[in-house]
Amino acid sequence: MFDLAVVGAGIVGLAHALAAARRGLRVVVIDRDAQANGASIRNFGLVVVSGQEPGPSRKRAERSREVWLELSEQAGIGILHTGKLVAAQRPEALDLLEAFHALPEADGCRMLTAKETAAHQPGLDVSKLSGGFLSPFELRVESREALPKLTAFLAERHGVTFRFGVAVTAIAPPAIETSHGQIKARRIAVCPGDDLVSLYPERIRGYGVRRCKLQMLRLGSPRHRLRSALVSDLSLLRYGGYAILPQAAALRDRLEREAAPALDNGVHLIVVQSDDGSLVVGDSHHYGPTPDPFASEDVDALILAEFSRLFGGAVPPVVARWTGTYASASGHASFRDAPHDDVRVVMVTSGTGASTGFAIGEETISDLFG
Repeated sequence: MFDLAVVGAGIVGLAHALAAARRGLRVVVIDRDAQANGASIRNFGLVVVSGQEPGPSRKRAERSREVWLELSEQAGIGILHTGKLVAAQRPEALDLLEAFHALPEADGCRMLTAKETAAHQPGLDVSKLSGGFLSPFELRVESREALPKLTAFLAERHGVTFRFGVAVTAIAPPAIETSHGQIKARRIAVCPGDDLVSLYPERIRGYGVRRCKLQMLRLGSPRHRLRSALVSDLSLLRYGGYAILPQAAALRDRLEREAAPALDNGVHLIVVQSDDGSLVVGDSHHYGPTPDPFASEDVDALILAEFSRLFGGAVPPVVARWTGTYASASGHASFRDAPHDDVRVVMVTSGTGASTGFAIGEETISDLFG
């Protein structure tokens, strides 16, 4: 019998496995796919600290950042670049950033003039900038490489057992019924990603969870290297740490006048860079119980238009496009539900699994094992 069974091998599931393995517990991870294939590998690989909503989300992001840095050394997961630059185009965005900069959460961050912003990131069109905000805290990993490396590290260094290509059909602790027979574990963590119906659907339904579809692109290498992750005005309304401030209302009003199609499609701009120089750019947000799998050229065009405005019209060629889905809910960034004394259902409902998942895993293991 295992001490812990984790259902789901995305970043949140692996975070639970890591927290348990570090305690010396015997762990098995079960996933219906042959490898991680969901939101955990389709995202930016950006660990965001600055801009997380104050309170648990911010604290979890700070702790998760520490774990990522530990894993960089222990598991060979590369940190491709650090920090985050908010390139403010509108005065209202700069006002919002100045209000945020006055808070304790912004300690260590810097406000920049337009010229300083363009100097920090070559290629930006200084004529389109009002100023900027530079956070040193963010980390960028290559998700599609980080997840396999973390999986291998857990198996080889900590003896975690992985059962890929195995579907869990029922749970009656300590028994876990699967498509390949029964597995037993003292405690069980169900980390289903955006699967809302396979296990404990009635419990998940109570949290108002739906699914969010996003569109992302990979662009060819530009002329310049990114010195940090880059975001724009549109992003400020999507992060609670900024959006809860009173100054966000004026920015929203202006964006509704000038960028209504982007707001209607949940478009904001995040740009990160890979080792080969290519850029990962996105994204958009469309919600529903089962979002369609089709990418819209019009939505991609909105994302690229925002990129073009910041970089003076220069847009490298698109070399890849994809969609992803994640669990989303209003009013909470994640939840931990206890359908049984020995079972926890854990979902991140804000698209912040990479940013907060390791801390959430530690909290769950403390909850289950004391």
